[in-house]
Amino acid sequence: MGKPRDPKPAKLISSLISSSDDLIHFALEIMGERLGEIDFKSPPLPFHWTTYYDREMGKGLMRRLVSFRELVPREELVRIKLWTNRLEELFSQNGKRRLNVDPGYITQHHLILATTKEAPHRPYLGEGIYADLTLIYRYGKFEPLRWTYPDYASEEMREMLEGIRRTYLGQLRRRG
Repeated sequence: MGKPRDPKPAKLISSLISSSDDLIHFALEIMGERLGEIDFKSPPLPFHWTTYYDREMGKGLMRRLVSFRELVPREELVRIKLWTNRLEELFSQNGKRRLNVDPGYITQHHLILATTKEAPHRPYLGEGIYADLTLIYRYGKFEPLRWTYPDYASEEMREMLEGIRRTYLGQLRRRG
């Protein structure tokens, strides 16, 4: 019989989407105060993968992908997603978001994103939050799955996430 044990902590990441890079940077300052030092920040990436956010947030959206230095217990993802939802509300105007914040984490094996949307491949974590298994790490790289969003399936995004994963593995080695 297997014995339950806590998994290794995970590398917290977040994607921020907005039409204003200044707003993203302001949100990142707040996130840094709450979640700790940012150890990776992507350049601004054009967000052209879907029109899903256009009605609410407008056109000309960009994304920044970040990771945080401090490793986190995996079960913290629920509380972090609930907090980032409140952060989105803080920056909303007239009931519309101006900022989308999608936290998740990287482990040796996969990228998990937190979501409020139920789907067959999204196990429930609690408090209205689901885990989206977005990418798996196999054969030396992150591989998309049938349901992976096209932006996360892109080569550019997977290369950034693989770099964050290398940093994470180095952090685990140093911890012993």
